[in-house]
Amino acid sequence: MSSNNIRVLIVDDSALVRQVITQALSKEAGIEVIGAAPDPLFAFDRMKTNWPDVIICDIEMPRMDGISFLRKIMAEHPTPVVICSSLAESGVQATFDALSAGAVSIITKPKLGLKSFLEDSSNDIVQAVRAAARANMGALRRNTPATKPAPRPEIAHTGGLSASVRTTDQVIAIGTSTGGTQALEAVLTQLPATCLGIVIVQHMPAMFTAMFAERLNSLCAIEVREAQNGDRVIPGRALIAPGGKHMSLKRSGAQYVVDVSDGPLVNRHKPSVDVLFRSVAKCAGANALGIIMTGMGDDGARGMKEMHDAGAKTIAQDEASCVVFGMPMEAIRLGGADQVLPLNQISAAMISYTRSASS
Repeated sequence: MSSNNIRVLIVDDSALVRQVITQALSKEAGIEVIGAAPDPLFAFDRMKTNWPDVIICDIEMPRMDGISFLRKIMAEHPTPVVICSSLAESGVQATFDALSAGAVSIITKPKLGLKSFLEDSSNDIVQAVRAAARANMGALRRNTPATKPAPRPEIAHTGGLSASVRTTDQVIAIGTSTGGTQALEAVLTQLPATCLGIVIVQHMPAMFTAMFAERLNSLCAIEVREAQNGDRVIPGRALIAPGGKHMSLKRSGAQYVVDVSDGPLVNRHKPSVDVLFRSVAKCAGANALGIIMTGMGDDGARGMKEMHDAGAKTIAQDEASCVVFGMPMEAIRLGGADQVLPLNQISAAMISYTRSASS
């Protein structure tokens, strides 16, 4: 095998999972499965002599759980890790613990019909591995909280009566993917409750977005929630597109609302950043700020160009702070980005835009 191949180690206590993922990856040019282990202790033995470029691991495993395994890897030899987790609710919480500990991305697996699911999802697995192999581990570690953030003090959200009668002419739209959970936490936790209304697409499976929104809501001064069809976009509120659904912006009188709907994949994604950004370009035009952050591929790049051409202000995250500099790079290449900023300056830009909108 070529030394330029992406070397992958699979760690899962299910022999079926190890077999199916190995078969899916072994068919791909440029990817080499260097081993499969039933638990982390076996994996460490293998890695002593042949350290992988990417690790795929489950969370619930014998002898050592996946979270402990991940933390040990990040402390000793930071390596891109893709979590292959159950869709069960308990697995959702554990998966967020894994993302907080430094995992790059998530592959979900059901309790039943596992073999057919993994075979049908082989392209997603391959793309996750390729994205992980390109991950900027330095940026990932900088963007990942060292410990679980303490709950913020109780702050009154703006979702009450006063918010219900306010008009929002300006809106902020954000799109992100691989590395985006950490990036969004870094940005949204810095915003005041007076920030303009925000609509967000984060590539994430169904079930995960609701818990992700709840986590952010517990940490932020703004209200953060998973969007439902017809939700209003108001100051102090961020709406995250549900996994498995597209979200677009629409105007209802003097208010913006979101349309949450099913539909085909766009750029291999649902929700798609392009779907959101194009709707913002159409319905908000120059009264919008578009932000594209870390992620593999080009979803959102064309939509950001449409926002730019419609007069919106646009920002792309810079390469050094991205976990994967794919989506922002494509937006910049197409001429859709007015500014290129590091992650730690994006919240300040949003606050500045909010102030200019209200002046």
